[in-house]
Amino acid sequence: MQSSLGFFSRLWLAFVLPWVVLFNGRTAARVQRARLGVDAPVAPNTPATETSLSAVKIIEAAPVAATPDASPAMQLLSIMQREGRFIDFLQEDVGSFSDAQVGAAARVVHAGCKRALADYVTLEPVRREPEGAAVVLDRGFDAGRTRLTGNVMGEPPFKGKLTHHGWQVATIKLPTLANGHDPKVIAPAEVEL
Repeated sequence: MQSSLGFFSRLWLAFVLPWVVLFNGRTAARVQRARLGVDAPVAPNTPATETSLSAVKIIEAAPVAATPDASPAMQLLSIMQREGRFIDFLQEDVGSFSDAQVGAAARVVHAGCKRALADYVTLEPVRREPEGAAVVLDRGFDAGRTRLTGNVMGEPPFKGKLTHHGWQVATIKLPTLANGHDPKVIAPAEVEL
């Protein structure tokens, strides 16, 4: 079991965890027990706390084996590693590094990964309104495309302000893999002679 998480793992967890805790009672119970230092497991049939907003669902992801269906995702990870050393950066424990060192490394990783992404993936906003624009979400809105934040109560229509336009993939054009290539190898080991 990992005893400590790196800075960027903690940053991501700090961003995601409040939403998972808010909309998933089982995960909230685990977090509460961890916070209190209690090691008791969750009962397997304990139902998750229901939210009054039926359109919002947070699903805990189960581990998935690397299969041929996941090849494009693994290929994209490989490209991000090759161009920006993305995996190396995320696997590094940067807790002992100064902010300046982390910033310098992040700048290099950012430039390489941004270039790689631009070469193979076209992104576009989920919503076209400018951030800060007034938005009305009618009954039946797609919760997978628009996430509600803030004081979520009652039933649609919801009136709010667009705080982030979201991102979606417009096109993705990955190179054809060579015959015999193992897509699970994100970056081959390197041996200097």
